[in-house]
Amino acid sequence: MFYIVATPIGNLKDCTYRAVEVLKNVDLIACEDTRHTKILLTHYAITTPTTSFFQHNRFTKGEYLINLLKAGKNIALVSDAGTPGILDPGYNLINLVIKNNLEMTFIPGAAAFVNALVLSGKPAHEFYFAGFLPNRSGARKNQLEKLKQLSCTLVFYESCHRILASLEDIGMVFENKEIAVARELTKKFEEIIRATPQEIHEKFQKTKPRGEFVIII
Repeated sequence: MFYIVATPIGNLKDCTYRAVEVLKNVDLIACEDTRHTKILLTHYAITTPTTSFFQHNRFTKGEYLINLLKAGKNIALVSDAGTPGILDPGYNLINLVIKNNLEMTFIPGAAAFVNALVLSGKPAHEFYFAGFLPNRSGARKNQLEKLKQLSCTLVFYESCHRILASLEDIGMVFENKEIAVARELTKKFEEIIRATPQEIHEKFQKTKPRGEFVIII
């Protein structure tokens, strides 16, 4: 069996009983960064062997893992945080398992954009998750202009290195619209800010932005 296992996005206590049970009992855990996953495994006294599965080895390691599954091994896939397959190379392995007609199941858990969307207070009956915005300002504004045509809530991920630039462009496209920005979800310094892009931009100019961000428009 191939298990897709969601893991905590910050607070280690958010790991489900079922996820811990699966990670303890499989033969191997495939993870983006074995050092990062080791923190979670140590917390729950899980001694299952791990192997790296990331962007640059996804093809060679994918075949290796498929052969292990065909040989009768049970394998779990985890990402560094949250749900595998969302904006990470786990997507490739999941599709490889499907193409080989192997058994697969999903152990549900946290996803940062869901946490942020609920906490934002914005309408969640219809929303569009757009992943990360483009790196360059011109492409980013073009993308925002296209998404502005949608009549639903928009959700993005952003890094601390680009949050100021993205907020500036969002402010140009959406002007004085109130948005929500979430950071450090489930952690000690969790913060949800509901204000205009300009107001949030000013805040992070004064206080250096840290952590991973979710933007809700």
